Amino acid sequence: MNIEDGLRVVQRRGEAMQAAADASPSGMVSVLTLDQGKIEELVKKARPAGTLEIANLLCPGNTVVSGTLPACEAVEKLAAEAGGKTIRLAVAGAFHTVLMKPADDRLAEALAGVEIRSPRVPVWSNVDAQPHTTADEIRPLLVRQVVNPVLWELTMRNLLAAGYDRFFEIGPGRVLAGLLKRVQRKVECQNVGA
Repeated sequence: MNIEDGLRVVQRRGEAMQAAADASPSGMVSVLTLDQGKIEELVKKARPAGTLEIANLLCPGNTVVSGTLPACEAVEKLAAEAGGKTIRLAVAGAFHTVLMKPADDRLAEALAGVEIRSPRVPVWSNVDAQPHTTADEIRPLLVRQVVNPVLWELTMRNLLAAGYDRFFEIGPGRVLAGLLKRVQRKVECQNVGA
């Protein structure tokens, strides 16, 4: 994929995700200090209020849920009752959930017209936390990541288990480096500002 094709795909993906977010008032909530099992229990309890799913498994003690606004409000209340903390994320929709379904279809259409070459180095997907080496593997994973949870912690653990010991965070801030430190305190992660 060349840069121009990549930019067109990213633009179409963004437009599709915005349209999906506009179709249903929704949001995302970071649930802190509770383990994944407890959060799964709270998500089930909050679902009568609306669609709610685990969207990001970031690191121990930090899981993000996404869903309709009433369901987000319900899980915030339940998490507080369970002794957890919540932070409502400043985003326009319930990303990485079934509510983004129209966007994955549009992304699949955009990617269908783009040549994706097999990478020179494995690409680790946040959908399955595994390395992939062919365009035939990568294309559907790019589509699936729109509606599937981000397996950030598992991806980092699998990279570490595979022997990777040096990481770079590209762009402003150090959020990803901070999440990585919660997974493995001693790992090296350098920030490269954009």
